[in-house]
Amino acid sequence: MRILKQLLKSSNESSFEQQVKSVLAIKPGKMVLYTTALSHRSVKDTPDENNERLEYLGDAVLSAIVADYLFKRYPYKGEGFLTEMRSKMVNRQQLNDIAIKMGLKKITLYNKFDNALKASQIFGNTLEAVIGAIYLDKGYKKTHEWVLKQIVLPHMFVDDLELIDINLKNKLIGWASKNGKSLSFELAEEKIEGNRRVFTMNAVLDGEVLSHGRAHNKKDASQIAAQIAIEKLGLQ
Repeated sequence: MRILKQLLKSSNESSFEQQVKSVLAIKPGKMVLYTTALSHRSVKDTPDENNERLEYLGDAVLSAIVADYLFKRYPYKGEGFLTEMRSKMVNRQQLNDIAIKMGLKKITLYNKFDNALKASQIFGNTLEAVIGAIYLDKGYKKTHEWVLKQIVLPHMFVDDLELIDINLKNKLIGWASKNGKSLSFELAEEKIEGNRRVFTMNAVLDGEVLSHGRAHNKKDASQIAAQIAIEKLGLQ
């Protein structure tokens, strides 16, 4: 019976490792690093078992890689532009969306019965922890290559991000990211008024509608929603 349990345990570990390899498109060297990176504190209490320390490390490594990428992509842009572009690329909501698209939700170990976690940004945090694990496992050069290939190029559409107004909307995004809050801009309504389309965009903070804006395009409507939200939050 004990031998059977050991065989089943070995089989499950092998299956999990295969899932990690498939989702991350990388062959783990030290599997324990990836298991830790994928373990949320809701299932692992101690700092050496959950992913919070690796998240801290991965956040710094990701920021450095994105900074290097932007520095080389925009050789004539100033510090302000580069800083705001980096903020748009690595904000918490963006990373959470990317993590889910990558399939990280399927292999993250967390308390699935905790409804509060479903609307949180634990998958973006887990992605940062994974980057920390890859850095410790493979070194900076391999991590740099992986981040560009698996995150930046397929998911961070820099040309589109460049066109986003970096004032009010980005200010709100930066505030939410800094304070660990979930922020999104969602289309609430689209209708015709006077032969022109009118869009209503909601600024949604931690699952609750904070403000809305109306305009003849989504970008302007989002800016109006951001402005109202900033006023409500007293961030001016």
